[in-house]
Amino acid sequence: MSRFTEELRDPWALLLGATAAGAAWAVGVPLVGVPAAGVAVWLIKAFASAWQSTGGETRTEPQAPPVTKGSAEEAWLRRAERAAASFADLTASMRGQLLLDRIAAMRPQVDDTVGTLRRLAGHASVTGSALARFDPRFLEQERVRLAQARQTARQEVAGELDRSIAALDAQREVYDRLMGTRERVLARLQSGAISLEGLVARAVEISAMTAASDDAGGARALDELTSELELTRQSLHEIEEATRNDVGP
Repeated sequence: MSRFTEELRDPWALLLGATAAGAAWAVGVPLVGVPAAGVAVWLIKAFASAWQSTGGETRTEPQAPPVTKGSAEEAWLRRAERAAASFADLTASMRGQLLLDRIAAMRPQVDDTVGTLRRLAGHASVTGSALARFDPRFLEQERVRLAQARQTARQEVAGELDRSIAALDAQREVYDRLMGTRERVLARLQSGAISLEGLVARAVEISAMTAASDDAGGARALDELTSELELTRQSLHEIEEATRNDVGP
């Protein structure tokens, strides 16, 4: 059964069609046009729902948040992108060589790694923008002032001061969590970019080893390189998931 057929059977679509027919009759639409109005609304509802469930949703995949210009995360992302571009240029010259074809086959993994780094850079910018809304020095000064006032406050005032202090503490906790998230993401961006740069260097080395007819050594090095790339890719996905839980999509 097609998705469109399923939507035609949706009770909400039928209800909307019946409602439209009733509304058409109520405003004086000729009797012959009343069923047509109901059927038209019914079909439109079914088509729209089917489109959203298939093509509509697949064309609107989530995109990475924008990366702040001149930020630390942008710098690491650019290094990763340059490393990926160098890897693409290098592997383009390896096509047709039995061992080196395995390096060229790693291109999707490299692209996926860069895509994850791009999303992580966007998350770092999101947390950076959020952190800019806080003034930790002011929060600390306010807390000291309120704590001092609390020591000599009358009982009817002390409760309000306690609530104010608690509110300041909550803001500081949010700031600390955001700062911790940003620091972790930046550290992973750095290691991810440097790992990709190392990947290019190793690929060049393997190419040279193969050119020197050391196939056995080249195969071992290639196995290690493939494993390292996959480990980097998987760990980036894991930290991206953790970051999404911290700051949202």
